[in-house]
Amino acid sequence: MIVVFDLGIGNLSSVRSGFARAGEETEVVSRGEDWNELAVSPRVSGVVLPGVGAFGDAMFQLRASGLLGAIRRAIQEGRPVLGICLGMQLLFSLSEEHGTHVGLGVFPGRVVRFGSRVKVPHMGWNDLTFVRPHPLLAGVRPGDYVYFVHSYHAVVQDQQHLLAAAEYGGVTVPAVVGRDQVFGTQFHPEKSGPVGERILANFVTLCRDWSARKGEMAGV
Repeated sequence: MIVVFDLGIGNLSSVRSGFARAGEETEVVSRGEDWNELAVSPRVSGVVLPGVGAFGDAMFQLRASGLLGAIRRAIQEGRPVLGICLGMQLLFSLSEEHGTHVGLGVFPGRVVRFGSRVKVPHMGWNDLTFVRPHPLLAGVRPGDYVYFVHSYHAVVQDQQHLLAAAEYGGVTVPAVVGRDQVFGTQFHPEKSGPVGERILANFVTLCRDWSARKGEMAGV
């Protein structure tokens, strides 16, 4: 089972439906206490951090709900974590959206607004360019299209964390990032048809593999 963190700023039903199509059960939590109860269950294999809206508001909600500590603990434990759209941006060090805001810092780098030479928000289908292979992208082909809706994009500091990119108005947009068991997609896989469904299914596989390894270690 995958736990979806509710920041009160996203359409959770589409995310849950996407994972249902990928063959995985989900449960929504909106408080840190709820996560503490679920985290001990062997059924819980991964975490999804979705979101739309403003970076600063999302970080405020994480702190106010107790989910900031919960997501940090999940990352420290090595659980697979997937940030979607704003959820991916929250995994970076800083955002310049409506001031400067500190993020989770999993990925060194900043989140910045698109320049005035392109239409904002970036909304629509764009093709992916692969930077390096990864199991999260298994079965996805270079040139496959996915669906974006965002006004800000990440600037990746460590290129080893960049898995796939997309071009928009001359800007190379980090589309998929990954570090250890933490991943982010700037696009919405739950709205990206069969390609997005494949990525969600790959994340489910990574979660189940982690859960199986954890179970083997507990049995030693």
